[in-house]
Amino acid sequence: MRIHKFETTEAFIAIDLEGAEASSGPARWAKKILQGGAKDLARSQTYTYAALGMKRGGAAAGISAPPEDRAAAVEAFLTEAEPLVADGTYLPDAAKGIGLDELAPLHAADPRDTARLGDFADRCDGLSAVVAAHHAVGLDAKTIAIEGFENLGPWIADGVIGHGARLTAISTATGTVTNESGFSLAELNEAFAAHGADCVNELGEVGHPMAVFGAGADVVFAGSKVGIIDHKVAERLEGCAAVIPIGRLPLTARSLAVLRKAGVQTPADFVALAGSTLAVWGDVSRSDDEIVAGVREDIGDLCAELQGHDDGLLLAACYFAEAFLMEWQDELPWGRPLAP
Repeated sequence: MRIHKFETTEAFIAIDLEGAEASSGPARWAKKILQGGAKDLARSQTYTYAALGMKRGGAAAGISAPPEDRAAAVEAFLTEAEPLVADGTYLPDAAKGIGLDELAPLHAADPRDTARLGDFADRCDGLSAVVAAHHAVGLDAKTIAIEGFENLGPWIADGVIGHGARLTAISTATGTVTNESGFSLAELNEAFAAHGADCVNELGEVGHPMAVFGAGADVVFAGSKVGIIDHKVAERLEGCAAVIPIGRLPLTARSLAVLRKAGVQTPADFVALAGSTLAVWGDVSRSDDEIVAGVREDIGDLCAELQGHDDGLLLAACYFAEAFLMEWQDELPWGRPLAP
């Protein structure tokens, strides 16, 4: 892992692998972005590429600036990043504090299918998460909770309900709302489209955002922030069948140990969120339907390959990715993709 520091603004890129065909990952802005978090996010994307058999690497950028200086900092970042995009050193994805439209000046040099970034990429991540859940424990007749509904929630809801599950709890930054009978897709979409995170206020009595982990669902989709499920939260989930990532690095090493001991299935975030990677690397002439079908098939095949390992789904995915990395790297990068 090396850190590329910018000269014209307080920004950096954590670049995981040397010799990669290209490296990509989130670009974030805040008053202060720490290198440690960027390194963790870069590592997760590296493992996504490896699990998919791509000789590419993860990277993550951080732009640190107070709000009043944000616009100038982002502009300086874009100018200095342009040659890095052109040679594949870093291909940025919109993330915390950085909008997709702000990265548009870099898209012409980006070798990916940049027209599929944004909403369509999110759709494909939602699909791959649902496929991972389906292969892990099945979804028919299961009760579902979605933590951080703003993060892929509408796509997850569509997928799980389509598989015959009942969505009984959702949370946003505003709070948690439950419905034992199950929310309908129409009411969720209408409320979310109109109110965003405040949609929960339209759907029932609102509790604390973390209350979603106590809703008693069979399958919990989670990932509003890195490390959202620590060992204490994991202890509240010991009775569920599976915890499915919908954001990068939701589990810590301790929470993974708690869930494994309880027999809870834990697909890797770098597998469950691989749909967008498949969506943006490929022939730009592909139709949306062709890409969606490809994501469903490729992630399904990968999940089937990882089933039944004694060490669980997450570590099985690590072993699988690492075997590919050793085919073209001199040594493995230090540290697996888990939250600190």
